Amino acid sequence: MILTGKEILKRLGSDIKIDPYDEKLLNPNSYNLRLHEDLLVYSEFPLDMKKPNPVQTLKIPEEGLLLEPGKLYLGRTIEFTETHNLVPMLEGRSSIGRLGMFVHITAGFGDVGFKGFWTLEIQVTHPLRVYSGVQICQIFYHTVEGEISEYKSGKYQANQGIQPSLLYKDFEKK
Repeated sequence: MILTGKEILKRLGSDIKIDPYDEKLLNPNSYNLRLHEDLLVYSEFPLDMKKPNPVQTLKIPEEGLLLEPGKLYLGRTIEFTETHNLVPMLEGRSSIGRLGMFVHITAGFGDVGFKGFWTLEIQVTHPLRVYSGVQICQIFYHTVEGEISEYKSGKYQANQGIQPSLLYKDFEKK
């Protein structure tokens, strides 16, 4: 089951943390998250799953930044979220999708216990100018049935910014 907006509000400070929180961003069954001004793009190709891949930081200026089709942009939310006893999920807003923008390729699913900024895997179908602070996606929460084990991965937990792929860590000998 998905939490209603009123239930999200009720659980703030206990099962749900959203920082900063703005009541104007609360929806009937989700909360809108905003795009931070920083983006990352991979700077050397081909990419290699077994190695860290170099990235370049782009800053979205006040007049916006033109995104190009065929390029992957990694962004992040302004909001830091933390979730306990629920599964956080992320989806693009329909207004964003109707402009031909995708905000996640595969990573719209969070784990119980995740805390951090959400890294967005942004692609556009045609050139599109974007602006920092835009309400880009929605977080919503599913209830969980059964015994809970919280997310504890060292790769992405408690991140402090945009996270490029850390898949290479899966190949490291333990």
